[in-house]
Amino acid sequence: MVVGLALAALAAAPAPSTASTPASEPASLPRVGGVELPTHIHGGAWPTSHVQGVTVDAENGHVYWSFTQMLVKTDLDGTVLGTVEGLTGHLGDIDLSPHDGRVYGSLEYKAEEAFYIAVFDVAKIDRIGMNAETDGVMTTVHLAEVVEDFTADMNGDGVFDGDTANTPDHRYGCSGIDGVSFGPGFGRSGGPQRLMVAYGVYSNTERTDNDHQVILEYDVRRWERYERPLTQSQPHRSGPRHTDGKYFVRTGNTTYGVQNLQYDPHTGNWIMAVYEGKKETYPNYSFFLVDGSARPERGEITGQPEPERGRLLSLLPAGLHDPATGTHGWEFHGNYGIDALGDGYYYVAEGGPVGDGTQEGEVYLYRWTGEAPTPFERVMDDTTAGDGAVEG
Repeated sequence: MVVGLALAALAAAPAPSTASTPASEPASLPRVGGVELPTHIHGGAWPTSHVQGVTVDAENGHVYWSFTQMLVKTDLDGTVLGTVEGLTGHLGDIDLSPHDGRVYGSLEYKAEEAFYIAVFDVAKIDRIGMNAETDGVMTTVHLAEVVEDFTADMNGDGVFDGDTANTPDHRYGCSGIDGVSFGPGFGRSGGPQRLMVAYGVYSNTERTDNDHQVILEYDVRRWERYERPLTQSQPHRSGPRHTDGKYFVRTGNTTYGVQNLQYDPHTGNWIMAVYEGKKETYPNYSFFLVDGSARPERGEITGQPEPERGRLLSLLPAGLHDPATGTHGWEFHGNYGIDALGDGYYYVAEGGPVGDGTQEGEVYLYRWTGEAPTPFERVMDDTTAGDGAVEG
């Protein structure tokens, strides 16, 4: 029973560690928006898959954690305040909305060919074991654009091959959705905040049409008309028929696309953290930045079965550089979750099995440096010196 294990998670502590990570030691803990930021927060251990996303409401002192089948709410000390459970799909990356203070996350049901943005009314999450379907804390909005690309019969044989990478089906290699983030329109430093939703992309080294990350743009300010509670046995299809923008950025094929997407107000760029790709013709970096100052340009979406044009985004020309492909990127591990806090500080998630069938999640505080190969440095204090946070 998840609720029973959840009670045990209240007392869970980080696993012992032996490795160390080069880092800076501040004279005092940094503050963002007047809030002192701990250098480490533990999100508990849960009977789920690994931590998949994290977002912080520093003003109210809350942290929200996606553990793929549940949402966890803690305070900045890691005390569990509540959970939303009972999800049978895949809850991915999450982000806090600047419009309404709710948490938005990607939610997939591939067998049902249904893809949603889950919207959590986090002010109502006040106890452990709340039910996603029946406790009035989660609504969902269906994304038809994702379904069209996921189910595309690309070889025209009249058969959709389903949830598999070993197929020419799935337009652009679309495996669903993962990364989500609020931020200004691409190429803008201000204006209305849009919800950007990044595709998952299957790893397949035999095809050429899967070398772009695909990002959809939505204006969610009037999404109340689409929001519905989700009955998982009967998935609804209420949502916008079209996007407010569709963008492509060439990185080379990755393994399941953008795991975590995050707008960074400090640099004005868009973070894309991925699982490394496997194509030998690409450098297969694990971390990319979309140049937030560059307006999208119409151009050819290279590698497609038929010539196709779309709105192209540019990678920031910094970090590591592969001359053969023109790809820029870094090596970093933000694919389990990363949240830009402002003033050049970030929480980066890590996680793994504890040994009792549960998965723990935690975040460590980092500072932006922009250096290559790793663009961050750990921020340390007496409580985190000598622990086992991952480097790079």
